Amino acid sequence: MSASQSPSSISSQRIALAVEYDGSAFSGWQKQASPELPTIQGALEHALSQVADSPITTTCAGRTDAGVHATCQVVHFDTPIDRGNKAWTMGVNSLLPEAIRVQWAQAVDDTFHARFSATARQYYYVIYTSKIASTVLRNKVTHSRQSLHVEIMHEAAQHLLGEQDFSSFRAAGCQSKSPNRFVAHARLFEQGPFLIFDIKANAFLQHMVRNIAGALMAIGRGEQSSNWIRELLEEKDRNLAGVTAPPDGLYLVAVDYPQENGLATDKRLPLFLDYKLA
Repeated sequence: MSASQSPSSISSQRIALAVEYDGSAFSGWQKQASPELPTIQGALEHALSQVADSPITTTCAGRTDAGVHATCQVVHFDTPIDRGNKAWTMGVNSLLPEAIRVQWAQAVDDTFHARFSATARQYYYVIYTSKIASTVLRNKVTHSRQSLHVEIMHEAAQHLLGEQDFSSFRAAGCQSKSPNRFVAHARLFEQGPFLIFDIKANAFLQHMVRNIAGALMAIGRGEQSSNWIRELLEEKDRNLAGVTAPPDGLYLVAVDYPQENGLATDKRLPLFLDYKLA
């Protein structure tokens, strides 16, 4: 940019953001027709539009449901005015509710797409196993009064790997054209009082992680065998798979992109977890 150019004279620019949010007070990511329903997208676009002084529309890597959290949701938007990374972070954060924060901003090529350029998404589902629920962790974890057999749950989760039809784990209202997804890894491990379900796939169906988590918790309580996941995948019937786990413990923690996009999208974990162990 020449010395004579000001930020307001730059042509349209595409910006990528990493956004962290506590989803417990919001009706999910997607902006709703009713303004009474607070959404992450609605709040973020309102703040971005004020900084840009023009209407901004965002696209995210993966839409999250009501009550679901993110430590690294990736978003892109086009702006006729590039205000600079400080404005897209500090400036936007000053206009956002405290439950939403932009972690970083980066100019990207106009071929970059937060959703379609992504090669994988990773979620953590965090279960707090204790006789008594924690008030400090309210809405941040899923509480289980019963102890859960983590080794059997991990064994069951291995049936999820690879390219498969996940019809048994999709929401009735899921609009995806195909029920097939490729799961790269699925593991369960303990960290202190927390039991964590870590799953990474090329993409996810609506409620897919929560429906799988609900089935795994039933297995962990001894209500079903570890082969139940395999049986459900074969049946391709959501009605057989049991309850959907609560949204409280679900976090979008990473989105992968090809190296040429140059985005620092390393896994970001909820701060109450030990990074060295997870």
